Amino acid sequence: MNESSRDLYLVRHAEAGPDETGLTERGRRQAVLLGERLRDIPFSTIHHSPLPRAVQTARLINHQAPLHPSEAAGDYIPHVPHRDDLPPDSADYYFDFLHQATSEERTTGPRLADEALAQFTGPATGGHELLITHNFLIAWLVRDALGTPPWRWLTLTHCNAALTTIRYTPHRPPTLLTYNDMSHLPPSLQWTDF
Repeated sequence: MNESSRDLYLVRHAEAGPDETGLTERGRRQAVLLGERLRDIPFSTIHHSPLPRAVQTARLINHQAPLHPSEAAGDYIPHVPHRDDLPPDSADYYFDFLHQATSEERTTGPRLADEALAQFTGPATGGHELLITHNFLIAWLVRDALGTPPWRWLTLTHCNAALTTIRYTPHRPPTLLTYNDMSHLPPSLQWTDF
């Protein structure tokens, strides 16, 4: 099959409860409204994080495309920069944040981020794909699409059940079509926990 454009729709899971094992009532409503917005898009597949908040979001979207859990769609630190890579005025802030993760998380995350880039980006056999994931991976994929330095993922925030779309076309750089779009949500549901 020839490569053609891929439209990758990125969604951060809907609002989760404090223990992150399930969605709140607000989160369930966010997911249903997102599903209504996406209803007419002919997704070939829906990839999702294996974590419960993403699985529940994927199920509530209620689309006909098959659901595919993927470890590469999980919640992890995609890149740990060197201090010299960061702007001097924010290096301490970012390093304090990154060192809250375990050594194993800081090692495993970049491997999974490479897998995510290989699996979810670039032209494909065509069509629309939905990826229901977490803030960090969306930031990593947007950063990659824009060709910014790897540490810039730290500066991007994505809201619950918001929509970002990246188009991958053969022989062209990726195009960011939408970013953090919440127009399908009423103001009372447009919120992020960051």
